[in-house]
Amino acid sequence: MQNSTRKPIVAGNWKMNGNKPLIQLLEDSLATADLAHLEVVICPPFPYLGMFGGLNALGAQNMSQFDGGAHTGEIAASMLKECGCQYVIVGHSERRAGHAETNDVVASKVKKALEADLTPILCVGETEEIRDSGNLFAFLAEQIDAVVQEIGVNEFSKLVLAYEPIWAIGTGKTASPAQAQEVHHFLREHLAKKNSDIAEKIRILYGGSVKGSNAKELFSQQDVDGGLIGGASLDPEDFLSICLAAKQ
Repeated sequence: MQNSTRKPIVAGNWKMNGNKPLIQLLEDSLATADLAHLEVVICPPFPYLGMFGGLNALGAQNMSQFDGGAHTGEIAASMLKECGCQYVIVGHSERRAGHAETNDVVASKVKKALEADLTPILCVGETEEIRDSGNLFAFLAEQIDAVVQEIGVNEFSKLVLAYEPIWAIGTGKTASPAQAQEVHHFLREHLAKKNSDIAEKIRILYGGSVKGSNAKELFSQQDVDGGLIGGASLDPEDFLSICLAAKQ
């Protein structure tokens, strides 16, 4: 059963999808329900950040590790803050794999986000090859430890973690509730070795083909505190059902 001291989060990552009509449809859908039991975060593409009505928290999908300057196409953390963002996704697997973001780059982005008073949603996760190799936990520990080295474990009190098994993103595969719980528990225990209080309080989201049909069982796991939702966040009805599944 989910820990009742950690307020769940459901964050919708639109990726490079969406349009103005979808913004209205989603906000209308979410406005119909009592969602006081959780935090809802919408992470649309950059051009749409200023088009939401403010009923739910706003997050960006990425940010630069630099404060400003000659970095064409990049977005600084301070700019996201001025646009009304409270959250920012950092280290998503698609950024790590497709844009060569190393653990060190991800760690520097986390630091910049915190300096701008943004809450990073720090993503960690493995490919199917790494899982099958037996090096899963060592791989995840390296991703976490790079950030600990950059900001110190005490700053993790200001973070949200998101576990995304890369083999379950956009593939239709989903980690079983037991698999998700096993990894979430490992992440919490790994942090507990450094600071048990922070480990107990940090919220860890599951991201990997979450849908309305499987959300309740995933979210019922002791160490799963909500979800980072990809494709289903583009379906207002399905996204609302996921939010409702996150009741403590």
